Amino acid sequence: MKVLKLILTLSAFLCNYFILSAQTKTPPVRAYEYNSIPGDPLKARMYTLKNGLKVYLSVYKDGPRFQSMIGVKAGSKTDPADATGLAHYLEHMLFKGTDQYGTKDYAREKILLDSIFSLYDAYGKLKDSLQRVNAYRQIDAVSGAASQYAIPNEFDKMMTAMGVDGTNAFTSVEQTVYINDVPSNYLEPFLKVSAERFRKPVMRLFHTELEAVYEEKNRALDNDGRKIYETTLAALFQKHAYGTQTTIGTVEHLKNPSLRKIQEYFEKYYVPDNMVISFSGDFNPDEVIKIIDKRFGTMKPKAVPAFTFKPEDAITSPIVKEVYGPDAESVSISFRFGGAASNDADMITMVDMILNNGQAGLFDLNLNQAQKVLSSGSSLNIMRDYSVHTLSGRARDGQELDQVRDLMIGQLNEIKNGNFPDWLPGAVINQLKLERAKSFESNSGRASFMLSSEINGVAYINAI
Repeated sequence: MKVLKLILTLSAFLCNYFILSAQTKTPPVRAYEYNSIPGDPLKARMYTLKNGLKVYLSVYKDGPRFQSMIGVKAGSKTDPADATGLAHYLEHMLFKGTDQYGTKDYAREKILLDSIFSLYDAYGKLKDSLQRVNAYRQIDAVSGAASQYAIPNEFDKMMTAMGVDGTNAFTSVEQTVYINDVPSNYLEPFLKVSAERFRKPVMRLFHTELEAVYEEKNRALDNDGRKIYETTLAALFQKHAYGTQTTIGTVEHLKNPSLRKIQEYFEKYYVPDNMVISFSGDFNPDEVIKIIDKRFGTMKPKAVPAFTFKPEDAITSPIVKEVYGPDAESVSISFRFGGAASNDADMITMVDMILNNGQAGLFDLNLNQAQKVLSSGSSLNIMRDYSVHTLSGRARDGQELDQVRDLMIGQLNEIKNGNFPDWLPGAVINQLKLERAKSFESNSGRASFMLSSEINGVAYINAI
C-alpha cells in the first residue's frame, strides 16, 4: 500500500494537468510579436511577454526533443554582503516543491515550516556555543517532524516520468539557470510543472539540504584550483562583489543561514522582468510561445533594482598572492579587463587564442612543444561587468616558478610587439567560427548561447 500511495501522490500533479486540459476551453489564437536577425544561423525568435519575461526560441529538428534553460539574473554578485551564498541555497530549494507538490499535507506542514523559519532567525542571533547547540537541537526536532509531510525528490520523479533528461541547475556570479532536456510531446506538461516551480517554492527539507551545501564548501576548501580562482578574484576585485564574495558563501554565513532572507531573495529577484527562457529543439514556436505565455504570463511583474558597483582602482603594480595545497606547484598571472559587452572582451579572446589554441599558438609552439616548461595555458573568464585573462604554467624539474612566469610574459610581449605570423589572426578567427558552428549543432549549445547573450547584457545581434 505504501508504494501505491507514493505513485498516486507522485502522479497527482501531472494527472491534474490532463484533467484541467480537458475542462479548459482553447484560448483564442493571437499573434505574438518577436524580433529576429537576418542571417542568424539559429533563426532565433526573441519575445518579451507583457510581464517583462524574455523568451528566446530556436527551432532545430535533429531529434524529437528540445533543450530548456530557464535563467534568473541573480547570482553571487547579488547576494547580500551579510548573507553570502543565498542564490546558491535558493537554487537547491527550487527542487523541493511548492504548496501543490512535494507535500502530503501542506496545511499541517506549513505550521512546522513557519516554526522552522522563526527558529533559524533566533539561531542566527545566538553567540553562546551552548545556546546554539540547544537551539539547533530544537531546529533538528521540528525539521524531523516537518519532513514527515514532505515527498522527497518529487520534482525529479515528475521529470523522469515525462522522459526528461539532464535535469540540473547551476549558480554563478551573474545567474542561476535551471536545465532540462525534454521530449517534444511533453512540452505543455513540462511547462506546467516548470511554471509551478517558480510560482511558490516551499523551503522544505532545508535542514538536510544544508549538508549538501556544506559538502560543496568543504570540497572547495580542499581544491587548489578553486582556492587559486577565489584568491585571484579577491585580488583583482577589491570593491566589486566578484571578489568580495563567493558563490557558495563564507563559512560564517553557511553556519548562520536565514530561511527568511532566502525567501526575500526569491521574491526580489525571481520575477519575470529578471528572467529569461531559452528553448532550442523540435517544436512549433507559434505554439510554444502561447503555452509559455499561458503558464508564465501570470507571473506578476516587479522592477528589480539595478546592480551598481564602484569601479575598481587601477592596478599600478603586481599584486602577489601565495596559495598552499597538495597539488604540484604552478604559477598564474591574471589581468583585469572590461566586461562582456566591451571591446576588451573581443580583444582578449583574440589574444587568448593566439597564445594557446592547442596547435599553433605561441604557448603551444614556443613553450609546450619546445619543452621550455612542463605546461602552459591561457584562459578567459568573461563576465558582465569585468573580464579576467589568466596565464598559467607548471615548472619542469629543477625550474623555478619565476622562470615560468617570465617565459609566459615573454610570449605576451611578442604579441605586443607584433612578433607572430601574419596568418595567425585569420586562422584564429576561422577557428572561433568553427567552434561556434559546432556548438550550434546541439540544442544545449544553441540554448546556452541565446541565454548567455541576455544574461551578459550583450545585444544578440552583436553576439551572433
